[in-house]
Amino acid sequence: MTKRQRVDVNLDELDQIIDRGQRAPLSESEGGKLKTAIHAMAERLLQKRSTEKTSAVLPSDTASAGKPDTSESAPAGHGRNPAAAFRGANKIAVAHPTLHSGDTCPECQRGKLYHQKEPATLVRFVGHAPLEATVFEMERLRCNACGEIFTADEPETAGPAKYDETAIAMIALLKYGTGVPFNRLERLQGQLGMPLPAATQWELLAAAAIPFRLALAELIRQAAQGHVMHNDDTSMRILRLIREPGDKRTGIFTSGIVSLVGKWTIALFFTGWKHAGENIAEVLKQRAYDLPAPIQMCDALSRNTPKGVETLIANCLAHGRRQVVEVATHFPEECRYVLETLGEVYHNDAVSRERDLSAEDRLHFHQEHSGPLMEGLHEWMEAQLAEHKTEPNSGLGKAISYFLNHWLKLTLFLRQAGSPIDNNIVERALKKAILNRRNALFYKTLNGAGVGDLFMSLIHTCELNHANPFDYLTELQRHAEELKHTPSAWMPWNYRDTLARLATPSAA
Repeated sequence: MTKRQRVDVNLDELDQIIDRGQRAPLSESEGGKLKTAIHAMAERLLQKRSTEKTSAVLPSDTASAGKPDTSESAPAGHGRNPAAAFRGANKIAVAHPTLHSGDTCPECQRGKLYHQKEPATLVRFVGHAPLEATVFEMERLRCNACGEIFTADEPETAGPAKYDETAIAMIALLKYGTGVPFNRLERLQGQLGMPLPAATQWELLAAAAIPFRLALAELIRQAAQGHVMHNDDTSMRILRLIREPGDKRTGIFTSGIVSLVGKWTIALFFTGWKHAGENIAEVLKQRAYDLPAPIQMCDALSRNTPKGVETLIANCLAHGRRQVVEVATHFPEECRYVLETLGEVYHNDAVSRERDLSAEDRLHFHQEHSGPLMEGLHEWMEAQLAEHKTEPNSGLGKAISYFLNHWLKLTLFLRQAGSPIDNNIVERALKKAILNRRNALFYKTLNGAGVGDLFMSLIHTCELNHANPFDYLTELQRHAEELKHTPSAWMPWNYRDTLARLATPSAA
């Protein structure tokens, strides 16, 4: 690959070159500068869109020919969804207009017709406003003698409240599940002739959050019992934040915690001046005393480590890999070895998931297949610095130093059953907070941030456990009294069973 020559150029000079090019042909030097700048901008755009796959990071002539990239799974294709994928759709059974099971076949006049197990399917989409309003016009009659007015009764379908539980659930899902700001939803509803002020949206969610706090408290309690806990944080803005006395820190963060509790996964969000390590320490205060210390997966920042509680810390392999990705264009041969070695490790982890191995079997599988790979990588990295093959202060040298300094925590998955290899699950969870930050920019108060944390925790926990968050938030509102008595029965993974029990009449 031919290395592109470095050329110093600024935007004003580019503008002048383009202006001259409109009047007369460009000189060779001017054309070269313009071409170089355009190529550089194109590369930056491609880097921003990169999935950090080895094949996308390394130059084509340094990638292994014919060797598949195993660092990440391939993205799913974009095709038509089958009818079975529309789990939330209304289903209407359409009977054949003339034929029935048992009838004689009208084609051959010999056989009998019978029902097919799978019906033919047809999917149709219709458009609606996110929240629809219905105006009930009750007829009024007035006596022309006494003046008495008689008004028709409100229909039962109108419901007791102006805003149905489904409306509140939809506002919460749009705001904290998909990042639609209150003002944007207000404009959309107004354009569709069904106004819904931003202030009203907030008031509805703030009121609904009060009973929901019982569900959140139970989620936190159960998350504290997890055998693996991931944590990380991202920056956030709160306009009016009163800090604790004596706290001189200026940063504001949203911490994400993802806890694996048996076969369930719980996502929690906490926004304020505390770091991720402080927030996970608060959660772990509710951990049962007889449970062993959990595995804590995080990156190597000290602020992610809790104080006063015991955890078995593992560091994120993807975080170390990312540092190699950032310098791959400058050290293609060296980075190719590191990235392809880590790609084999990720491939082994994917195989263990496909085979649904137990924690112990997964440990033995990694020890057998990934252990030699990581040992060889460790020896190579030590040699790079010891034999002065890589400058310690270079980008690659710093990336290697990161691996060597945190090697034991980066390779905990080779010694501890159940230890993950990266922190990607919580980084994906934090995209909920980042999406809200990009669209709404900030929280006004700490209370507003708490409401956002609550709904994001409930919504993302539903998503991680394949529960319908809209249905879940709706049912929590409808069963607020039952939630008060048994919050543990109203978790995203068991609330449908609780509803079924409530619908079944008790035996006499």
